[in-house]
Amino acid sequence: MTSESWTIGRLLTWTADYLKTHGSDTPRLDAEVLLAAARGCQRIQLYTAFDELADDRTRQTFREWVRRRAEGTPVAYLVGYREFYSLRFRVTPEVLIPRPETELLVVRLLDLVKERTPGSAAPTIVDVGTGSGIIAVCATKHLPDARVTAIDISGDAIEVARMNAAEHGVAERIEWFTGDLLSTVGDRQFDFIVSNPPYVSAAEFEKLPKTVRDFEPRAALLAGDRGTEVIGRLVPQAVDRLAPGGWLLVEISPMIEPAAAELLRAQSGLSIAPTIKDLAGLPRIIQARRRE
Repeated sequence: MTSESWTIGRLLTWTADYLKTHGSDTPRLDAEVLLAAARGCQRIQLYTAFDELADDRTRQTFREWVRRRAEGTPVAYLVGYREFYSLRFRVTPEVLIPRPETELLVVRLLDLVKERTPGSAAPTIVDVGTGSGIIAVCATKHLPDARVTAIDISGDAIEVARMNAAEHGVAERIEWFTGDLLSTVGDRQFDFIVSNPPYVSAAEFEKLPKTVRDFEPRAALLAGDRGTEVIGRLVPQAVDRLAPGGWLLVEISPMIEPAAAELLRAQSGLSIAPTIKDLAGLPRIIQARRRE
């Protein structure tokens, strides 16, 4: 095939077949996202450009990205962003790539805030292990009166989160801390403590896809041998820092749900609420309320 015959449609077809043979679970989607980014357009615009020729710059960028994708690099790291809760977030290898499951955490948080007594004081929210800032930014965007704090042990992650907050116009409304869990906020209390912490066990980590295990930050995934080590430190800290009636919401792996729920039950100051299941019917968000 000559260089002149590389139309948008042919590039997509060839690349989807190529990526499928190299282990991609979503080869057509990968091809479309990469080509749209290389071309500087929206994915939907590709469908009206199937017969157009790709210029040299587009083909060169696209070819390099396809090569790296075939080697396992996640698409989000190649194009530099990922969509989450209808917003675009910058992502780098210093942060986890946002997953749809975490949207459940955002939805539950927003629902609980809406259930508060009318006229209540502005809700205080802390996002522990903010990563790219998706929870903190979404909360701030959708709750204009909320006072939001974001914490991460990684200074590099905080910088990515700050950039995302700035791009969405909420950076000045979020208070940022670099540190281990809630240790950096002293004895401050919050109405809502939310977290998507490391929760992958050592055994589960070894079974993760190569594109996750070899490219995303290990410290943001692996909790330890059991998978509950970080949650086990977070829960007692949260009990001390939840305001009376405040909520703790934590994303988990379905594999550790019984052990994670038991960590909540072991705290006398908490009233346990039912675990929230994801669209596949798997336990995903454990939750508890601080007793009045």
